[in-house]
Amino acid sequence: MTEHSAGRVLRHWSSPDDRPIEVTAAEGARVYDSSGTGYLDFISQLYCVNAGHGNSAITDAMADQLDRVQYVSSAKDNDTRSKLADAIADVAPDGLDSVYFAVSGSEANETAIQLAREYTGAKTILTRWRSYHGGTLATGGLTGDPAMRAPLEHHAAATGATKFLPPLDYRSPFDADTPEDLADQAADHLDYVIRNQGPDSIAAILTEPIAGTSGAYTAPPGYFEQVRELCDEYDILLISDEVITGFGRCGDWFGIQTEGVTPDMITFAKGVTSAYAPLAGVIANDALADFVRSDDTYLGQTFGGHPVACAAGLGAMDEYRDGLFANVSDLAPILEEGLRSLERYDAVGDVRGRGFLWAIEFTDPETGEPFIDPRVSDAHNPVDDVIAEAQDRGLLLGSGRPGFQIIISPPFCIDEADIDEAIETLDAAIKATFS
Repeated sequence: MTEHSAGRVLRHWSSPDDRPIEVTAAEGARVYDSSGTGYLDFISQLYCVNAGHGNSAITDAMADQLDRVQYVSSAKDNDTRSKLADAIADVAPDGLDSVYFAVSGSEANETAIQLAREYTGAKTILTRWRSYHGGTLATGGLTGDPAMRAPLEHHAAATGATKFLPPLDYRSPFDADTPEDLADQAADHLDYVIRNQGPDSIAAILTEPIAGTSGAYTAPPGYFEQVRELCDEYDILLISDEVITGFGRCGDWFGIQTEGVTPDMITFAKGVTSAYAPLAGVIANDALADFVRSDDTYLGQTFGGHPVACAAGLGAMDEYRDGLFANVSDLAPILEEGLRSLERYDAVGDVRGRGFLWAIEFTDPETGEPFIDPRVSDAHNPVDDVIAEAQDRGLLLGSGRPGFQIIISPPFCIDEADIDEAIETLDAAIKATFS
């Protein structure tokens, strides 16, 4: 037991060198440690406190539910649960009208792939390299990042997953001259993978519409339209992983709506309750919903659709409509402008993202490659220093996967002054690290 450890807690995603702050209070876009020091939370803790901290409309909704009924079996009906399902279906893409509730994003993705396999009779799930889909055995196998996948597969490999290349516009595995050419090459590659895997063996393609912790990269124009066409051609289901991008993070209720494509399923978590209570789920189209309802349903979790969490979801969705989404729309260009101003540093190789989800990738100006690629080297990573310097100055940021990038993902309640402060602080952290 070290002086830095938090008692008997085994922290998640930790390393021996971590020195995390102890958060004991929060309000709006700021959190406070046990000594009262404030930090501007530009990672929304884990890309999830979308409405900001201390939102009384959400906590009041939870308290009202606690006064009425505290728990209802997930095998029974509940009015709050039904209302939230209706509210989610109303904002989902047309044709996605049924909601299965889970507890975490990992469990939502597991449910989606289980349903896809049962419905199609096929086994394989296609996912992208440089993706993240969860920390359970099944979703770890789906994940394209080795730091998350390898520890899970070391003792018990999660079977039935095959990877394909992402349509990266920076450090791309493709040789494209234009975004449109990149979309065509990436789609042709996916077609090649499908044909060689065997279309009849593939149940679904599971993909984030905008990458989350893997780097906030967006797809080139037209890419997802071609993915949808391939799925239709080969009778493969398309699942949009919206655990991070869902509920306004990228400018619409769901990230795939910013691509103009309708998937067969959407998985969600995090922002549905603004992380005020654990809740996740799958939104399914009519064919899949009819399939589930046509026979005995053996899907289930004790705490799936917990009524207090569903009340938090209804409160959060009301808050999103009541100005928070508009705030994202108004401030996203200002956030982007501020982040792109940091491209003046030679060490900043790329700035990318959409809405309130952005990444900055750091590269050695002499080589154009990352200073350290943690996938192949355990040398000291200066990107860790940027994050630490920012924290010392009162700004919380996230580490991307791989760790040659940082993630910026603020709550929706920030204002322009918060953006100015964050950019000024990040500027100082980059200067301190690389100058």
